[in-house]
Amino acid sequence: MRIDSHHHIWDLTVRDQDWITGDAMMPIRRNFSMADLRDAISGTNVQKTVLVQTVTNYAETPELLALAQADSMIAGVVGWLDIDSPDAMAHFDQYLDLPGASYLKSIRDIAQDHVDPNYLARPQAIKTVKELGRRGFTYDLLTKTPELPGAIEMVKQSPGMQFVMDHISKPYISAGTIQPWEKLIRELASYENVVCKVSGLVTEANWKSWKTSDFKPYFDILLEAFTPKRLMFGSDWPVATLAGSYKEVVEIAEELTASLSESELADFWGDTANRAYKLGL
Repeated sequence: MRIDSHHHIWDLTVRDQDWITGDAMMPIRRNFSMADLRDAISGTNVQKTVLVQTVTNYAETPELLALAQADSMIAGVVGWLDIDSPDAMAHFDQYLDLPGASYLKSIRDIAQDHVDPNYLARPQAIKTVKELGRRGFTYDLLTKTPELPGAIEMVKQSPGMQFVMDHISKPYISAGTIQPWEKLIRELASYENVVCKVSGLVTEANWKSWKTSDFKPYFDILLEAFTPKRLMFGSDWPVATLAGSYKEVVEIAEELTASLSESELADFWGDTANRAYKLGL
């Protein structure tokens, strides 16, 4: 079974996506539905998906849970909490009383480009995440290179927690920059309770002229650092459509993983996501 471990859905008539700004982003400043996703996925053998939050608004996660309950393709939801707030777990408890609550598998907060690059290392943020882990939930790390040290500190202090690194922490692929991303991602990977989504690659490359070979140096590092058992496929649809189609994103992943064994491919395309998010598939 192929699982897309990372995609989004939004309706601008319900809520603005205020991060979609500037002329370059205009192609995705429209509504995206599960019907649109099904059209995009057609022919890729992706059967199940994980739906991920997009905005820092407590009204969004209940909508995602309801959508998961109504659509059999969605196997899990990554919701949002303000993890640095003392009332974060009170909001989390409210999620658990909602229709579709059983689909809530993980939480994330927006650390990338945060004014405080050490946001994830704040004591309250770590306290919240450790409590999520105590309750059996996963936490998604959303960072770029400057925020990786904070993520490493959170992981170091939370040994009982399952972490998922989103978008390989968004290295500067368009510039061909490897360091200090490589050093930090290897340190993160040294903690066995962290897995990594191979997602969001095309939007970190040159949107108009990327080649699969642009991604290979980064993927090879991930393969060595995490091993296939701790890597998973994610599309980052529809954000990825700024630089490539859903099928192109899948084809990149197929090319990068062409040398893997059958069991390693099973981990990459589904089993890692199934384990990390406790999807029960």
